[in-house]
Amino acid sequence: MGPPLADNLRLSVQGRTLKAYRPQSSWLALISTGDKFAVASRGALGFWGAWVWRWKDHIDRSFMRKFAEFPAMPGQVTAAPNSQLALTADESLQAISAIAMRCGGCGAKVGATVLSRALGQLQVVDRDDVLIGLHDPDDAAVVRVPPGKALVHSVDFFRAFVDDPYLFGKVAANHALGDIFAMGADPQSATAIATVPPGLEAKVEDLLFQLMSGAVEVLNEAGCALVGGHTGEGAELALGFAVNGLIDESLVNVTRKGGMQPGDVLILTKPIGTGTLFAAHARLAAKGRWIDAALQSMVLSNRLAAQCLREFGATACTDLTGFGLLGHLVEMTKPSGVDAELVLSNLPLLDGALETVAAGIVSSLQPANVRLRRALRHQEQFVSHPHYPLIFDPQTAGGLLASVPADRVAGCVAALQALGYPHTAIIGRILAQDEALEPVLLLP
Repeated sequence: MGPPLADNLRLSVQGRTLKAYRPQSSWLALISTGDKFAVASRGALGFWGAWVWRWKDHIDRSFMRKFAEFPAMPGQVTAAPNSQLALTADESLQAISAIAMRCGGCGAKVGATVLSRALGQLQVVDRDDVLIGLHDPDDAAVVRVPPGKALVHSVDFFRAFVDDPYLFGKVAANHALGDIFAMGADPQSATAIATVPPGLEAKVEDLLFQLMSGAVEVLNEAGCALVGGHTGEGAELALGFAVNGLIDESLVNVTRKGGMQPGDVLILTKPIGTGTLFAAHARLAAKGRWIDAALQSMVLSNRLAAQCLREFGATACTDLTGFGLLGHLVEMTKPSGVDAELVLSNLPLLDGALETVAAGIVSSLQPANVRLRRALRHQEQFVSHPHYPLIFDPQTAGGLLASVPADRVAGCVAALQALGYPHTAIIGRILAQDEALEPVLLLP
């Protein structure tokens, strides 16, 4: 009944006449009795036995494989004939425009009407230091830097890796805030940079609204006001933010990358593996529960973790993003003038990451990150370790990597886990700089 039902659903949304369907009057029924024995019937005919169960088992497993083993993605997907929905005259012109040659420059901006309708529904957080913001008709936002405060500024931008624009908006905003939290600053304001595919105005408006609703939800929770931005056309959905944060002008609370001290302990607050998992997701090779768990980790804010690390005297901190664990660790050891010891078996991993990386599925950025293997001492001894490829795995909205004094690390880990970071783990320690050129020593 599936194929005729699918056909009629398509015909229904197109406003066309449905096809009549006459179900069969008799059918084969196979019923297992639970002990590898089954009963079969078709009309007045009935039979049973262990062989019937094996027959049923073969049919069932063949059916379920269709939901676990997907064919390779085709190079190009073409629409089936008569698959277009009926459009109004105005929408027909929009559709023709959407597939025609598109202009560049300011001609690639999203229309003002669509933009104002989509953004007009957003309720952004109010801040006294935002003097001119999102809903003012001015060319730029105006924010005040309070006395005694310094401005922390960062920018992040990437294309969508999930089909849900609301969820993608949440991840993109959370990722952009990561740098601000890692520095010990409080987010103040953000401007958005969005790229949306051309299409019918109603669809573009809905897409923008869902995208920015997810983002504003995250920004509002962080007390960060969305004050403006720019939206243009492009082949793929993408989103980023330029974020301002505030910190004491004396920089007394700033947590930089270069403060590691010998004897400190390395802490990681979130599991790694988003790069390989979403590469597998793009190939239809990842299980749904793996992707769901990864997304839950990616929308978990680093705000409370950053506050906790500062309270326990973290000497250095950064958020894990595209350069992967090793890349960001090397960024910290070099200005600190120290070496680091990294215990591979202690790394917290997202569910499924070991399976996908073992299958050879890695992010397109992985090869560039692997070049940093020259920073590893005796790395050839560890290339066969199952966790080894994941130290190069690029992260999106990853956790915080921090060094904490050894006498405070136990309390810090317990506090982080109690705050909602259950995968927080001690992954290594900081060493005095050795004569060896490679700053990172791996341990199994």
